[in-house]
Amino acid sequence: MRAFLAARRADNIGSRSLMRALAGIRAFGRFLERSGKGRLAALAAVRGPKLGKTLPRPLPIDAAKRMADPALAAGDGREAWIHARDAAVLGLLYGCGLRVSEALGVKRGAFDGGDVLTVTGKGRKQRMVPLIAPVQKLIADYLALCPYDLPADGPLFVGAKGGLLSPRLVQLAMARLRGALGLGTSATPHALRHSFATHLLAGGGDLRAIQELLGHASLSTTQIYTAVDAERLIEAYRSAHPRA
Repeated sequence: MRAFLAARRADNIGSRSLMRALAGIRAFGRFLERSGKGRLAALAAVRGPKLGKTLPRPLPIDAAKRMADPALAAGDGREAWIHARDAAVLGLLYGCGLRVSEALGVKRGAFDGGDVLTVTGKGRKQRMVPLIAPVQKLIADYLALCPYDLPADGPLFVGAKGGLLSPRLVQLAMARLRGALGLGTSATPHALRHSFATHLLAGGGDLRAIQELLGHASLSTTQIYTAVDAERLIEAYRSAHPRA
């Protein structure tokens, strides 16, 4: 196994890809054990490669705001209600810091036009997030245009045929918009969640409150955004200070 990992590394395969390969092989080993084909306990003794720490890459504030503008996608041949739906989903990601799975998991009955939304995160844990006025309007506009009758216990966001909206469609919508705004490939739906936390922290938001809004189990997970903000400050200092 070590020789295999070393050979893959020699082919310039990154650490995360090597970790995924090792995880897949270990899962296959567990399947063989459950099937009575022998034991591969040695797989557990193989250490995975160390992963370098990477900081989240938030979007610029203006670009993050424009992602939730349905007019930006107009003219691509899709129906107006689909533009409104995509804008509402992306608005939830940036305006509330939701994961894509959390936004698509919101039930129709959870939105009553109020300023609070209950979402279900990792581990089936529920949390309440505030809905700012622009996000409320995006959802209300989408519901007004949606051609389907959405039951209270069904999903809030649906696909073109009325079924559950796929995360892949959210990714494609984001890809179209980043092309229109001239953004790089790092501008993904999850980057809007990073942008929510980074921009809130830069605006003086409390780290503990941001942890609760994001649904992080540990504060140490949220603290990575302090490093992002510090790097932005250092970059601004170096580019603007006369003695930098």
